Amino acid sequence: MKPFICLLFLVITGLSFSQKGKTTAKDISVSPYIDGTILLPDGVENPKLAIIIAGSGPTDRNGNQQMISTNSLKYLAEGLSENGIATFRYDKRIIKQMKDRTLTEESIRFDDFIEDAIAVVDYFIRSKAFSNIYIIGHSQGSLVGMIAARGRVDGFISIAGAGQGIDDVIIDQLDNQAPGLKDNARQAFDDMRANGLAVNYSPGLASIFRKSIQPFMLTWMRFDPKIEIAKLDIPVLIINGEKDLQVQVSEAEKLKAAKPDAQYEIIAGMNHILKKIDGDDIENSKSYNEPKRPVIREVIDLIHAFILN
Repeated sequence: MKPFICLLFLVITGLSFSQKGKTTAKDISVSPYIDGTILLPDGVENPKLAIIIAGSGPTDRNGNQQMISTNSLKYLAEGLSENGIATFRYDKRIIKQMKDRTLTEESIRFDDFIEDAIAVVDYFIRSKAFSNIYIIGHSQGSLVGMIAARGRVDGFISIAGAGQGIDDVIIDQLDNQAPGLKDNARQAFDDMRANGLAVNYSPGLASIFRKSIQPFMLTWMRFDPKIEIAKLDIPVLIINGEKDLQVQVSEAEKLKAAKPDAQYEIIAGMNHILKKIDGDDIENSKSYNEPKRPVIREVIDLIHAFILN
């Protein structure tokens, strides 16, 4: 699967911990659309809470999809909670809609994901059970999270988040992978912006521009991550993996330029799904279906230090 298609349909090291703490897990429903799992560190009163928002596509609370099994978000949540930070991770609403057979592609809007993230934050604010609340947004969840974070939480962490609008991200990816389609895609995006609809696109771009998905793409294109992250007046941590095949380090650089006071970390060997890759792109691709492969320790350490500072 090409990385640009994956993006659509799936976007201070050295700390050590000598002993993992115990946690208590509980499945909860925040709303009719949102089911998730909260992990509470045992023996910690009013802990800090990290809300984890998944990336694009029908992604569940563990970071998995129908054809992709990584457990990346599950391992991230467990790693943080075993070291004193409560976590909540949830299935994207399209998971529940697919189970209920109520999902229609034409009805999907990017704003739905933002509304869900805000609903989750507000739910835990009302609980008054946590001393501070943070958002961790992965890939597409980075943009969702930074919008939901403004005026609501105490800190924001972007992992593998794009630094430009989704149309520009896709154009850059096409330039690297299928340069012959780049100009046609640019024209199609421009037509969507001007007319609300693109009709003259290559069959090779149907996964991006088919009529049923265009309303979703239009709502996604409305948001520029550089503008949204600059609105935040809370501590921000920007993380990207050096071996991320889907979101290049240059995207993280754009976020950092827009938010100069943010902490900025590139993790050597980390790929898009937070796994350590020692070899080539074949190993990188295989890791997307190696659910027992742990997430790289450095990403847990960085977020732990940022939240507990």
